[in-house]
Amino acid sequence: GPGRLSGAAREDGPLEGGPPDHSYSLSSGTTSEELLRKLNEQRDIIALLEVKMKEMKGSIRRLRLSEAQLREEIRVKDRLLHAAGAGNRKRHGL
Repeated sequence: GPGRLSGAAREDGPLEGGPPDHSYSLSSGTTSEELLRKLNEQRDIIALLEVKMKEMKGSIRRLRLSEAQLREEIRVKDRLLHAAGAGNRKRHGL
């Protein structure tokens, strides 16, 4: 009927007075208290993400140190294996 939106138009945005598109969308009648609550929720989320990011950076740092230590152990063992192999060849006249 008149005043109704087509199916495509309904998918693009909410109907007048309907629910917002996203959880962060606000209706025109949002009160200052609701705005403040949403702002505080977003701040809390950002603070949690910053903590997680710091934890991940610490994990990455520890993993890089472990990787460097393991690579050094492999270099040492390779040197020992090559030295042992060279000694065996000399002993057997190869």
